[in-house]
Amino acid sequence: MPVVVFLALKFLREYRAQTALTVGAVAVGVSVMIFLSALIDGLQRSLIDRTLGTQAHVLVRPMEERARPLLDERVPTARHVEQPAQRSRPIAEWQRVDRWIAGDEEVVATAPTVTGSGFATRGNANRPVIVIGVDPNRFEQVIPVGTKMLRGAYRLDGAETVIGRGLSTNLGVDVGDRVRIETPEGADALLTIRGVFELGNQQVDERWVLVPLRTGQMLLGLPGGSNAIHVKVRRVFEADRVAARVVDQTGLVADSWMQQNAQLLIGLRSQSSSSYTIQFFVFLAVAIGIASVLVVSVVQRTREIGILRAMGTPRRRIAAIFILQGGIVGFIGSLFGAALGGLLSFAFAALSRNPDGTATFPIDLTLRLVLTATLLATVTGVLAAVLPARQAGRLEPAEAIRHV
Repeated sequence: MPVVVFLALKFLREYRAQTALTVGAVAVGVSVMIFLSALIDGLQRSLIDRTLGTQAHVLVRPMEERARPLLDERVPTARHVEQPAQRSRPIAEWQRVDRWIAGDEEVVATAPTVTGSGFATRGNANRPVIVIGVDPNRFEQVIPVGTKMLRGAYRLDGAETVIGRGLSTNLGVDVGDRVRIETPEGADALLTIRGVFELGNQQVDERWVLVPLRTGQMLLGLPGGSNAIHVKVRRVFEADRVAARVVDQTGLVADSWMQQNAQLLIGLRSQSSSSYTIQFFVFLAVAIGIASVLVVSVVQRTREIGILRAMGTPRRRIAAIFILQGGIVGFIGSLFGAALGGLLSFAFAALSRNPDGTATFPIDLTLRLVLTATLLATVTGVLAAVLPARQAGRLEPAEAIRHV
């Protein structure tokens, strides 16, 4: 065993109570970091999953129509430009656009759709709805409706439809019943309900009517066309960049979920900032604690240091002994802290459950988080030991022995 390692372990064993308290302080700091980080990350993941469970990461659509004044722009003129009423228009060459978007390395899946407003009628009940014509298999890859079915099946063939739970309740219909869908374009269709879903969003569950793509094209007056392409990306926080590339290459409008949920994104970033702030102060307290203990240790071992220096031990080796002590304390404390943090995380998640059995406060405890906390604690221990180590290395042999 190297002399530096032997002496570092010997010094730690001589004052076991002091070492145990320091390791315990590190363990508490690491456990707090792991617990809070796992809790905040879990809440963020839950919010994102709930938000993106009912919308595409990127929604591509045609540009809105705008009025074009015929007056000469060089002549000052008092005028009022009326915004024209927007009509449903298809994406030009939507198949080519769809293939280009699907070829992006960050894109996982795309789903061309036709989307428009309409009315669902059953007897005397009438409700405004959003009619969405989809290819069920491709749409499922972007928004997992099939996994959220309450009754029936996620099947769309011919004159069939799948509706939300809220709309089913409002119209008083269920699987196997028929409902009439009418659109402002003057088209209507009598469709059989094949399934009822619940995506957890009230507006979606009360208004969405999913129909086959051809049926949607007929109802919305877009034969063979598509006026929206739903896109799912590999990494949700890359959605803005994917949307920007789509706009640059196609000239279409591309809205990312980050643009549509700006307030949610601000909240998520605020949570992340608070997590980093807490981690900083936790490790600052750990560093101060380790440094304080090692400073006392240098004073306690002044005589031993003087003897080692008198025997010709280099200054850097003396300093290495205390730096190694800091690293050992940080590493061992991080192991206990990781175990305690994991225990706290799982215990907290088990305390409160939703009616469906899921955790009220989801925990996202990952191996990466544990390894990061362990590494940070070890590095903090090493850095905290630098000043005490320099103090030990500067002791002169005669001075050290004379003042003991």
